[in-house]
Amino acid sequence: MPEISRFLGVIVRMYYRDHAPPHFHASYSDYEITVEINTGIVEGRFPRRALSAVLEWHSEHVDELRENWNLARNELPLERIEPLE
Repeated sequence: MPEISRFLGVIVRMYYRDHAPPHFHASYSDYEITVEINTGIVEGRFPRRALSAVLEWHSEHVDELRENWNLARNELPLERIEPLE
C-alpha cells in the first residue's frame, strides 16, 4: 500500500483497487483509521490529537486526495501530498 504522506507520527496510505467510497488509511502507533475523502467520516480509533491532525490535513488536501484516488483506481503511481505543517 503506497504511502502518500507522513507527519507527526501519522502515516497516510492508499490502496490500489480499493473498495468504494473513496477513502484513505492512516496509522499512528498501533491505531488505524480510514477516512472517507468526500465526507471526512472516520472509521476506527485514533488518539484525539492525532485524529485532529489527520482531519486538518484531510481538509487542506481534499482535491489532491481525490486525484490520488483516481490514480489508484487506474493503477497509476500516486503523488506524494505535503505533510501537515
